[in-house]
Amino acid sequence: MKTRIKTICLLATISFLIITGCQKEGPQGPAGVNGLNATVYYSEWFSPTAWSGGTGDWYFAASAPDLTQDIVEGGVVLAYAWLDGDLYESSSMRPLPAYAVGANWGYLIHEYGSIEFTTDMIGTPATMTNKFRFIAIPGTIPASKSGIPGNRSTKELRSMSYKQVCKLYNIPE
Repeated sequence: MKTRIKTICLLATISFLIITGCQKEGPQGPAGVNGLNATVYYSEWFSPTAWSGGTGDWYFAASAPDLTQDIVEGGVVLAYAWLDGDLYESSSMRPLPAYAVGANWGYLIHEYGSIEFTTDMIGTPATMTNKFRFIAIPGTIPASKSGIPGNRSTKELRSMSYKQVCKLYNIPE
């Protein structure tokens, strides 16, 4: 009986994420290396309907069709979290990975077209009050060679605040 309930909850969660995980194509980004332009992709803010895993190892996956092999391998993927009860430099948008509200928070791309958000909280993380988002910046040459749009290195982009990245790429907050 418990297995059936867990299966139904898991299917409902996956269905919700597929329906609400729509991606928007962002505005044209600034000129990249050699004058090439790249489209920056970003997700809407979304909340998990349920977390999978257990104590110290929670996660949820979201559909992210814009996370293609070219973007993951040659560009930069940034992820952010707004965590209930968190205060961070007058803004609650945290770049991931981060330590906040007593736990580590992160993300990984376990397969192209999907992103997984993780935390090592002891108790079950909040669902509807925590929000997550990613920004995918294609590279004109592999990001490890600092050839991403706007001539920003991966390190520079990761050190920028959420607001700075949104402003740089004209992304609505």
